[in-house]
Formats: sequence, structure tokens, C-alpha cells
Amino acid sequence: MSEPPAGMVPSVRVGSFDGEAAVTLTAGELEATFLPGLGLLGSSLRHQGEELLALPGGVAGYRDGHVTGLPILAPWANRLGSRRYRTAGVEVDLEGVALHTDPNGLPIHGTLTAHPGWRLELLAAKAERAVLRASFDYAWPELLAAFPFPHELVVEAAVAGAGLAVATTLRASGSRPVPVAFGWHPYLRLPGPPRSAWRLLLPEREHLELDDRGLPSGFAGHEPAEAEALGDRTFDDLYALGPERTLGLEAGGHRLLVDYGDGYRYAQVFVPPGGEFVCLEPMTASTNALGAGTCPLVEPGGAFTARFALRVEEA
Repeated sequence: MSEPPAGMVPSVRVGSFDGEAAVTLTAGELEATFLPGLGLLGSSLRHQGEELLALPGGVAGYRDGHVTGLPILAPWANRLGSRRYRTAGVEVDLEGVALHTDPNGLPIHGTLTAHPGWRLELLAAKAERAVLRASFDYAWPELLAAFPFPHELVVEAAVAGAGLAVATTLRASGSRPVPVAFGWHPYLRLPGPPRSAWRLLLPEREHLELDDRGLPSGFAGHEPAEAEALGDRTFDDLYALGPERTLGLEAGGHRLLVDYGDGYRYAQVFVPPGGEFVCLEPMTASTNALGAGTCPLVEPGGAFTARFALRVEEA
């Protein structure tokens, strides 16, 4: 059997990125960089040297609580409807708890942004993959004040060929069930043409209407699959996905796809005015599912795993 070319051999490199310790996974024509000491932020995803992640606000902005790049949102993605919620039989009062909030003052994106508590458990390059595995023990008192459900998160990120696969596992480590509401928030970009020329690829789906605070109104409408240029359109829209669960972008001969695998039934599409990026966000639960009491639950000693993948194709 012939050896693969040197540039194709998977590797793991430890270095730095904007002053933070960084791990870079490389395999084939793709490399992904994560910052384990800063919330396990995905700070770069390069295909054939071209950057596919946007970093609005940069690492400095992320340190200050503004999501960017490829961040995990936990224990809830998106926003809560108020500073009080009841879920899994537990009443939680967030008054006085320091949380990141949206312009309406609603708690947003969970509690783990830029948190230093991640532990590296595995760095490996074998076969055709480069792999990182990290864990987070959600037992810090200030975190339990916002989400009083002890659990462990384990993230495994693997680069192989032209894809990055991310598996996130929640293990209920305490004596009570744990609601599942985490997600990821990839800020995606394509090299070459401006955002207005990018085609947005969406599957057949249910559009869950949001009110003026970004919360589900209870109304929904069916929408067919589309592959249309963005033009001057903007989005901050929530969707429930059906059997076809791949979203993506296409332009300049590149197609960047997000495959929603096990555990991710919801997607938020975020395309704000002025930015040169599109966010296609995998979510395990609907916006404000904690407040609505509609999250999946993991029983004590049990586990829940959700998977998504970013992959590159020629258009």
C-alpha cells in the first residue's frame, strides 16, 4: 500500500491563536483550530488555505461574551423568555445571576461562553482522521445558579477529508433529570463573491414564527426547499427540520454544508444586515424550550448525543 502524500497525513498541532493556546486538527485539505482554554471556541476552519469561519468581534469580543467563530451554546442555545423558568419540576430564578443578555434583556446563549473549565482528554491523528476530545464538568456553583442540573459535556471534533464532524454528549451526573437545550453557532463565510451573491440552501421545513422578542409565537408554516441568492435578504428565523436536514451556502465554485445529524431537530438561520457571514445554527431544542418545558430530558446516569458536520464540496 502506497503512503499518502505528506500534506494529506492527518496531524494535530498545539500552538497559539491570538494569544490563546490552540489545537489545530489537519486532515486532507481541511484544518480546524479550537481554543480549549477559552470556551473550546472553534476559531478557524480552512479548506485549501481559505478561511470558512467568520470572527466578528474577534477573540477579544468572545472573551467579553460576544459569540463568534464556532462556539458551543450551553446549557441553552438562543434565548430564554424571562429570568424565571420551570423545567423538569424545578423552578429557577435568575434574578441577580450574571448572564449575557440580548437587547431586550433576555438571557441568551447559555453560560459557557469563553469559560476556562474545559479539559482536553484526547488528541490523536490516526487512520485518516485528526481528533480532539474535551470535557466540561458542569458543577461550578456560579453555573448551577443559572442551571441547577449537574451534568458533564463531552465534545469530540474530528477532521477527515473535507469535513469537520462534531459530536456533543451530555451525561446526567447528578440525582435529577437534565434538560437538553444546547446548540452550536457557526459563523460561516465563503471566499470570493460578496454575501449578496451567495446562494442559501435550505431543505423543506417548518418555519416557527417568532414574536418581536425573538420567541416562538406558537404559529408555524410549511416552507419548501430553496436554493436562492441571498441578495439583500436578512434572517433571524427558527425552523423545525424534517427528514432532509442539510443546510448550506454556495458561491464561487464552493459549497459549504451543515449536516444536522442525531439530536439536532431545529435550526436558527441568522443573516444580519451588513455582516459578511451567515449562521446556520444546530439546536437540540426550540428557542425558550427551557421556559416552555419542552426540552428532552436525560435521566440520572443517562446520556444524550447530538451530531453535526461541516463539509465542503465543489459547486
